Amino acid sequence: MFGKKSKDIPYKGGSVFGSITIAWETQFKEGNAMWKVPRLIRLNDNIVVREDETAVFYRDGKVLTYFDKPGRYALTDFNAPVVGDLLKYFSGVQQQAEVYYVQRRIMDGKYGSSSPYQFMDAAFGIVNLRAFGEYRWKISDPALFINQFVGTFNVDSTTDVESRLKDQIILLLYNALGKLKDTGMKVTDIPANLSTIEQAVLGMAPSSFQQYGIEIDKLQGINISLPDEVQKAVDTRSEMSVLGVNYIQYQAGQAMVDASKNPNGFAGLGAGMGVGMGAGAGVGYAMSGPMMANMQNANNQNVNNQNAGTAQQAQTRTCPKCGAAVPSTSNFCPNCGNDMRIQQPATIKCPKCGSEIPANSKFCPDCGQKITG
Repeated sequence: MFGKKSKDIPYKGGSVFGSITIAWETQFKEGNAMWKVPRLIRLNDNIVVREDETAVFYRDGKVLTYFDKPGRYALTDFNAPVVGDLLKYFSGVQQQAEVYYVQRRIMDGKYGSSSPYQFMDAAFGIVNLRAFGEYRWKISDPALFINQFVGTFNVDSTTDVESRLKDQIILLLYNALGKLKDTGMKVTDIPANLSTIEQAVLGMAPSSFQQYGIEIDKLQGINISLPDEVQKAVDTRSEMSVLGVNYIQYQAGQAMVDASKNPNGFAGLGAGMGVGMGAGAGVGYAMSGPMMANMQNANNQNVNNQNAGTAQQAQTRTCPKCGAAVPSTSNFCPNCGNDMRIQQPATIKCPKCGSEIPANSKFCPDCGQKITG
């Protein structure tokens, strides 16, 4: 059934002498687009309609009328100004009808392809694609909705309704892919065109869903899965775009990276480069590309940094007293105040054991005597 049945509504009973009040309880609405009252409605019954729902009266394969304004509707002659259009159906022999409640709120659903879409690509041939995502929908015409799904399709659950919606969305999505492919879109272009595909589906949705009294409000989280080999090609293309290289240059750079990880890699790379003049010319062309230029710039930068370090070391000298690095233009050591203008001997004698020790020693390495400066 459409939603869960209320325990307060009997399956049988209710007449001119024993009316009941019908209402769709809030706790039973979650995830349900519609609910069929589990008994026939008769004269003198009361129908409660809330702001987020519509009560649709159905009999003999068609909708009689519906109430879409909030309120309590009593099916009596005294209330004829309000329910007059409905009362005429209760004046004959068959004084009863079915009632369906339908949600007026936006509903969330998910879709996924049960079978792949075969995309014919110039580079990869036939590629099997599958699509997944979420959508938002609502019932825009209650009468048309009930006539189509209950009367035509004989649907008796919200699951059946959403199943038809999913199938139709997948059909529109595949149709959009076909049209974009005809404009030159490749399979590797799909990830960058998901928004375009979404808008194409939404543009075709009204003509497909309005006939069922349904409006597709939004598609989101669209995901078209690619086979592993195609996904790898898409990732490679992205890396090439970032590096600014073509495929030959990218492959040459990857070969050099792989060879650098192997101790014998460069020898193997050299042997491979020597196989055929064409291969040598191709790699030679690749090495002249932007990737090689970037690598050369990196090497030049490293050389410049090394030269700068060497020059910086040449512009300092060591204090003979404390060992600190002192700028060559300084007259005194900024660390200990030693006069750098006086030429200090490189070594001195230990006053205790007489060993030759560095002039800046604080203790004798032979006997441990403390050296006073």
